[in-house]
Amino acid sequence: MSCGAVLAISLLLGDPNVAIAAAQPPAAPAAPISVAAEPLFADIVARSGALKSVVQGWIDAGAVDQSDFVLGAAFTGFRARAAELAALDLQGHLVLKDRGVDGDLKCILRGISEDMPLKVAAVEAAANPAERRVALDELAYLLDDNAGVITAPPQPPT
Repeated sequence: MSCGAVLAISLLLGDPNVAIAAAQPPAAPAAPISVAAEPLFADIVARSGALKSVVQGWIDAGAVDQSDFVLGAAFTGFRARAAELAALDLQGHLVLKDRGVDGDLKCILRGISEDMPLKVAAVEAAANPAERRVALDELAYLLDDNAGVITAPPQPPT
C-alpha cells in the first residue's frame, strides 16, 4: 500500500470532518462571485438602506401630508443624496460592464440609476398627499431593491 493511501485512510478514520469534506462536490470553476463586499457595492447598499430609512420615516411620521414637504431642507438634501446614489449605481454598472460580466446585476444597476431620479421627481410632482404617499412607497421599494439585488447570492447563468 502506498504512503498516500495509508495517509488518506488514517485521516478518514481520525477526523469525520475530512470524510464529510471529501464527499462534497467540487466547486464549480465558473461559479459567480458576489460583489457585495467590494467597497463600491457595499457603499451602494449602505446608502440605499439609509435613504430607505429616511423615506420610511417620512411615511410613518405623516410628512407626506404637508403641502410644502418637497420644499423643505430635508427633502432637498435627500434629493442630492439620491442623485449621488444613482450615480454610484451607474458606476457599479460600468464596473461590471468593464469586467465583462453578463448578468442581471449589471442591467439592474443601470435601470435603478435611471429610475431613481424619476421616482424622486414623482414625489415632487405629486399633487396631493395620497399621490405623494404612493410616490414615496415606490421610492422606498426601489431603494430596498437597490440594496437587495447586490446582497442577494449570485446565481449561475441560466
